[in-house]
Amino acid sequence: MSRPVACVQGLGFVGTAMALAIASARDAGGQPAFDVVGVELDSADGRAKADGINAGELPVSSADPEMDAALQRALEAGNLRATTDPAVYERAAVTVVDVQFDVDFDADHEPSIDFGTLEAALRSLATRMPPGSLVVVETTVPPGTCEKVIGPLIDQALEERGLPADAIMLAHSYERVMPGPDYLDSIVNFWRVYAGRTPAAADACERFLGQVVNTAEYPMARLASTTASEIGKVLENSYRAANIAFIEEWGRFAEAVGVDLFEVIDAIRVRPTHSNMRQPGFGVGGYCLPKDPLFPRLGAHNLFGLDELEFPFSERAVRVNRSMPLVTVEKLRELLGGLEGRRILLLGVSYREGVGDTRFSPSSAFVDAVSGYGGEVVPYDPIALDGSGGTAPELPDPAGFDAVVFAVGHAELVEMDVPAWLGDDRPLILDASRVLSADALRGLAALGCRVWAIGRGGVEA
Repeated sequence: MSRPVACVQGLGFVGTAMALAIASARDAGGQPAFDVVGVELDSADGRAKADGINAGELPVSSADPEMDAALQRALEAGNLRATTDPAVYERAAVTVVDVQFDVDFDADHEPSIDFGTLEAALRSLATRMPPGSLVVVETTVPPGTCEKVIGPLIDQALEERGLPADAIMLAHSYERVMPGPDYLDSIVNFWRVYAGRTPAAADACERFLGQVVNTAEYPMARLASTTASEIGKVLENSYRAANIAFIEEWGRFAEAVGVDLFEVIDAIRVRPTHSNMRQPGFGVGGYCLPKDPLFPRLGAHNLFGLDELEFPFSERAVRVNRSMPLVTVEKLRELLGGLEGRRILLLGVSYREGVGDTRFSPSSAFVDAVSGYGGEVVPYDPIALDGSGGTAPELPDPAGFDAVVFAVGHAELVEMDVPAWLGDDRPLILDASRVLSADALRGLAALGCRVWAIGRGGVEA
């Protein structure tokens, strides 16, 4: 390795994409700007991820062909490898932190946080990285984490090494990764927010990201503090979660009075100030929205001692969104006259369209609820075919199913010739996430299927 070394700590959905983006960066002469090392824990899973990358295999599922192409280019250029040996941090000019930070829930679903895993990850950096290096935290954390937890941890490690407190610079820049067809683009060709613990750290972060991100077309926003940057991430996701939860109550109203709410929303979205209005659906999943709106209170209470502050809208949004798949379950129960002994085919298991990621997918709550009523769910997902979520290996025959639930708008399901697939079978059709068009739903009703749609209600021919 002859170029500056950039380490990426954690090779999950964010870290893998970030490692490929950095490896794709080129200097003014068209040569790789960095030698990139992805670093994982020395565990069975970590070793499998590292070995996979070194063998040219992505450790995460991707619908973006550019992800695999970028991996192959980096391996051919010789500026990307992966390891489980933390000694590599000793050569790092910059390390991007992309480790998971989870929320724990007790029996009453009250959230709590434990900084132990994050602290261990940062300690492995702070005890090894050379003076003048930069740590960029991308992990979504409670506001105040860099200031109250990570910064003091780095200071202590540097003091133990006999180095000044500013020997390693600390910055925060949150990711806006969107796994799907634009997976890699969501790193390189998208706006960035960043901040440094010190002005020098912010400057160093700006220089680094300026080599990775297309800042000419997507200018970066510099904030005054790492806490401000941390707030930016959780506020973005809390806003989106609250937007989704808000629309849920309108979905129930529209169904009850026989109005197609999607038609209404489409008409409203023409107005620029309302173009990002969400819509009712099957549920909210993925790694961010089910937990990030809980971070403000956890940060305020645990890091700043502001116990009087509450965040009722954000936390209510999490509760509403968590219950979304149960709305579909209860509607099935009503339409089928009970679920005991019923067989349900669930089409779509991942948490969103075009993505194979099943983490925190609402399908899990759906399956558990139907099973609790004595029913059986057979899940199928055209993308998550690696066994995630217990998916069937191929689209099952409709025979023997009492109901078919369209839950995720994968292109393969949107474009599916449902009448041809049904043949002579006529199960209940429930579109839980606007997978099928209004015309397609009316066509199925004309065939003799009973049809119901979240946000639309009962559909007639």
